[in-house]
Amino acid sequence: MLIKVAGSTLNQIPIDWEGNKHRISEVIKQSKMQNVSVLCLPELSLTGYGCEDIFFNPHIHEKALEVLFDLIPETKDIITGFGLPLMFQGNLFNCIAVVANQKLIGFVPKKNLAREGVHYEPRWFKAWPAKVIREIEINKISYPIGDIHFDFNGLKIGFEICEEAWSSNRPGANLAQNGIDLILNPSASHFAFGKMKSRQGFVIEGSRAFNVGYIYSNLLGNESGRIIFDGGVLIASGGELLAQGERFSFKDISITTSVIDVEKNRVQRSRTTSLEPQLEQKSDLCIEYDFTVNESEITVIENSVHPWELSKQLKEEEFTRAISLGLFDFMRKSRQHGFVVSLSGGIDSSAITALCRQSIDLAIQDIGLTEFKNKLNYISKIQKLDDVNEISKHLITCAYQATSNSSKETFEAAKAVASDASATFYNWNIDLVLENYINISELALNEDLTWDKHDITLQNVQARARGPGIWIIANVKNALLLATSNRSEAAVGYATMDGDTCGGISPIGGIDKNFLRQWFRWMSEVGPYKSRPYPSFKLVLSKPPTAELRPLSQNQTDENDLMPYEVLDEIEKLAIRDKKSPLECFKILSKKNPNPKLKSWIVKFFKLWCRNQWKRERYAPAFHLDDESLDPKTWCRFPILMSGFEQEIQELENQ
Repeated sequence: MLIKVAGSTLNQIPIDWEGNKHRISEVIKQSKMQNVSVLCLPELSLTGYGCEDIFFNPHIHEKALEVLFDLIPETKDIITGFGLPLMFQGNLFNCIAVVANQKLIGFVPKKNLAREGVHYEPRWFKAWPAKVIREIEINKISYPIGDIHFDFNGLKIGFEICEEAWSSNRPGANLAQNGIDLILNPSASHFAFGKMKSRQGFVIEGSRAFNVGYIYSNLLGNESGRIIFDGGVLIASGGELLAQGERFSFKDISITTSVIDVEKNRVQRSRTTSLEPQLEQKSDLCIEYDFTVNESEITVIENSVHPWELSKQLKEEEFTRAISLGLFDFMRKSRQHGFVVSLSGGIDSSAITALCRQSIDLAIQDIGLTEFKNKLNYISKIQKLDDVNEISKHLITCAYQATSNSSKETFEAAKAVASDASATFYNWNIDLVLENYINISELALNEDLTWDKHDITLQNVQARARGPGIWIIANVKNALLLATSNRSEAAVGYATMDGDTCGGISPIGGIDKNFLRQWFRWMSEVGPYKSRPYPSFKLVLSKPPTAELRPLSQNQTDENDLMPYEVLDEIEKLAIRDKKSPLECFKILSKKNPNPKLKSWIVKFFKLWCRNQWKRERYAPAFHLDDESLDPKTWCRFPILMSGFEQEIQELENQ
C-alpha cells in the first residue's frame, strides 16, 4: 500500500482568524490538488501558538471551534488534524481535532507539555493522562477525546504532538505496539542553532524504531515577537528520510510531500514487535472510521534539500536567515514602514543594517518582487518601485550621530555599510545638544562636570542624547527603530538605557559579540547563499570595538573597559548557562586561560551581572537564537535585588 502524505508549514498570527483560516484552507486545497491523502498541519494552527495569556479568554476557545467547523467541509477525501485550545471539564487542553472526509472524528490532547526555556505551556494547558479516553459534547454531538489513535479501514494513524517526541517516554512507542502505520507530529518548534539535526534525529529514528511512516510539520516565521519558527517539514519511513521542506521561507505556506510504503513497514514491524502489548491494550483507545484513503501510483519522489542547508558555515547562514525572516515578519505584522538604525560604524549597528538589507534580498529571492510588495501593500511608496536598491533605500534608514569623540574611521565605516545596504544615510553632529544638557545640569548642581570625576555620567549623556533624534526619524517615517545592543553587553550592562537600547526590537540581543565578529568575517568574504558579500565590513573590523564616548586621546575600547570578549562570553556561559559559582568559574577557566587578570575579570563579571538585572528587564525584546538567552521574560529569570554573590566572590578572592 503506497500512501501519499504531506506536511505543511504555516506563517500564522495569534488570533488572526480570517488570515489563519485562509492559509490553512489554501494548504488543504493545494494538498488535494497534489492527491495527498494524509496531511499534517502545525500545532495550534487555528489560533496561532504564541497567544500567551490570551489562551485564558473563553471566547478564544469558542472562536477556535467556530473556525474548525468552517474548515471541516474542505476536507473531502483527505485526513488531517487541526490544532486548537479546547476546554473540557473546566480545564484547557492543547488539542488536535482529527478530521477525515468532512467529518470530525475526535480530539487528541497533548500529554507532554513544553515547560522549559521559551515555552510556558503548563501556564495555560493541562497535560492529558496516558491511556485515558472520555467524551466531549460540542453542538449536541459527542466526540471521543483522549489518548486515542485512528483506524481508517485498516490504515492506522496516531499522533506525537511536538514536545511529546522530545520526551523519553514518547507516545510513539505505545503507538507502535498498537500497529500504527503513520505517526503525525504537528509542531511549533522554535528555531535554535543546530536544532534541525535533533529534529531529523527523532523523526528518522522514530520511523525506524516504530516501523512507521513519520510526518513532522512546523510553524514558520516570527509569529508573535521573540520566537522565530523555521519550518522544515520532515517525512521519514522505516529509518529513511524521504523528504525535507525548506526552512526560513518568506512564503505564507509551503507543502512537502512524499509517498510512504505502508506495507513495507508492516512487514518489518511483524518481525520485531510483540503481540502481547496489543492484546493487553484497551480496544476503546482505537477509533475506527469508515474511510479508505486513495492509494498512490507514485513510487519515487526526489528528496529536496536546499543548497545552503549543506553549507559548511551553517551557523552563519542560519543566523542570517533567522534574523532576516524575523525582521521582515516583525515589520509587516506590526505594519511598520521600514527600519531605522542609529549606525555608529561598529559591529553591532553595522550587523543590524546588513540584516535589514538581507531581509529584503532573501524575501525577494524567495517569493519574488510582486509578492514582496503584496506583503507590504500598506506601504504605498514602494508599490511603484522595481529596483531593489531603491526599495531598500526607502525601507532602511541609518543615521551617524557624531560627537567630538567620534573618529573619522567609524564615520567612513558607517557610510560604507549604509552604501552596501543601499540605505538612506544621515550624518549629523550632536555636540550642541550635549553642551546644552551639560550646561543645564551644571547650573542645577552648581558643579562642573569633568572627565576625572564624572566619567560614566559624561559617557551616558552622549549615548542618551542620540535617542531623541533617531526616535524622531522613526516616528516621521512610521518605521521600526532597532536597538543595537548584543548579549555580551547585556550580561554586564555595558549599554546605556535610552541610548543604544532604544528600539522596539533588539535583533542581536540574543547573540554574543564573539559570534558577531565571526559572522562579520564570513559576510565580508562569503555572504549568504545567492547573496552578495559586504566589503564594508572589513572597514568595521579594522577598528577594535569601541563606544567612542570618551575623548579620542584616551583610546577607549570595549575590551579595555570590560575584559576580552572571548573571556567574557566564557564566563557568561559558565556562570549563567551552567550555574557555576565564581570560584568554580575560576578553576575551570584557569586551566585554559592562566591570565593573571582572570580572577579580577570573573569578579567584575559577577558584580556587573547582578548590578544590571534592571537593565535586562528593560531591554527591547530580542529574537531567540539559542539556549543561552538572557531574556528575563522567557528564559533567564534573575532577581533585580540580591546580595551580589558577596560571599562567593570573597571565596574566590581569598584563593
